[in-house]
Amino acid sequence: MSASLPPRFALPPDDDLREVLHNEVHARPSARIRLPALVVFIAVMNDGVSRADECAHLQQLPGQSALRPDDLKDNFVRLRLEGCTLKWERHSEFTRYVLVQPLPEGMGLGAAEPDLLRGLKVPAEWLAGIPGRTVAGVLLAMVHHDLQDTTEALAQAQRWMGGRNVVASLLGHGHSLAVTNFRLKPDGFERMLVLAPEHTSETRAGRISQRLLELETYRLMALRGLPVAKQLGALLAESERDLAEVTAQLEAKLVSEGDLLDRLVHVAARVEKATAQHMYRFSATQAYDAIVRQRIIELREKAVPGTQTLGEFMQRRLSPAIATVAATSQRLSSLSQRIERASALLRTRVDITTETQNQQLLAKLTQGQDLQLTLQSTVEGLSIAGISYYMISLLLYGAKALKAMGLPVHPELAAGAVTPLVLLGVWMFTRRIHKHLAQHQSAA
Repeated sequence: MSASLPPRFALPPDDDLREVLHNEVHARPSARIRLPALVVFIAVMNDGVSRADECAHLQQLPGQSALRPDDLKDNFVRLRLEGCTLKWERHSEFTRYVLVQPLPEGMGLGAAEPDLLRGLKVPAEWLAGIPGRTVAGVLLAMVHHDLQDTTEALAQAQRWMGGRNVVASLLGHGHSLAVTNFRLKPDGFERMLVLAPEHTSETRAGRISQRLLELETYRLMALRGLPVAKQLGALLAESERDLAEVTAQLEAKLVSEGDLLDRLVHVAARVEKATAQHMYRFSATQAYDAIVRQRIIELREKAVPGTQTLGEFMQRRLSPAIATVAATSQRLSSLSQRIERASALLRTRVDITTETQNQQLLAKLTQGQDLQLTLQSTVEGLSIAGISYYMISLLLYGAKALKAMGLPVHPELAAGAVTPLVLLGVWMFTRRIHKHLAQHQSAA
């Protein structure tokens, strides 16, 4: 019977995450782009923007009224519109919209700084109404062109970009040429141009566009940590000065522990607040920078004579910013550790002071106990005399009673004779009580 079962039943039950993790590698496939093409790319921060909000905006496109928020649960949707395709991708911090359509007529290499927004397949108002705040906007034109003469191709590309200085790279060791200047135009977009031979496949063109657009997106996301690092500079400098003053006063022993503790707590609270607010951004910056470096490697760039490659241009300007963020993050962590060490020193000082006070209090208690024992011994001596006096008095009365009965007894002589015996008996009885109490305490 087991031989007739489908292969799926030959495995134990699936882990809850197996299918999700397995399909993650296929979650965001690159588009198939037929050249010449125009790729309109917009990335927006999605903080405070729900999938329902984004779905409602996508429903405004022609033929997409049936789209539901559940269709966006996998964070990836590709919509086929009239004459174009739109790809929606949601990430942890941002959402990307990628529109792929044929390049409008007259906007190829022969044009000079063409208006690429004229001839979009979707209304410009729809693009402007995308929920979120723009973090990246790129208009990527991809055209056919022979790359045998890279100097001539670069000259035409530079004219298409408006005649300004550009950076360019031969990608894949020469299968295509990418040109840009990383500048924002008045319309809010930056321009990129890719020249590829006639035999370039649609899948290769899709991979080229995806890598270039991801490179620019993650570059901008990595740089989001730079303003935070600059803003924290003054706070960190002030906190370091305050900590140095606290440490100096801790060494000099001129300020009470309570005052030092108040100042140290103030500095620690300030640093911990900054850590809680910004450490995620610093960690994200390092992660995005790692992706940028990986995408540059994947481009497999080859230099074009007379210009920098995209990777060289980007790393030369990105590296100082990333280094600043990393240094600020390290400075914040180091300051937190120094505060912890200062707290340990202050705690040790407080412990020593407390121990000294406890020893002094214990010495006073010991002195008081000694005085109490001395007083107790004095009282015990008086007690022995008092008890003996009462017992002798009783014996004296008894002797007087016997004399009154006619017996030949002299009461005073009898009382005087038994006095030493009574004193000795009372003293021995008291010592016995002390011994019994001492044995009971030692057993406890």
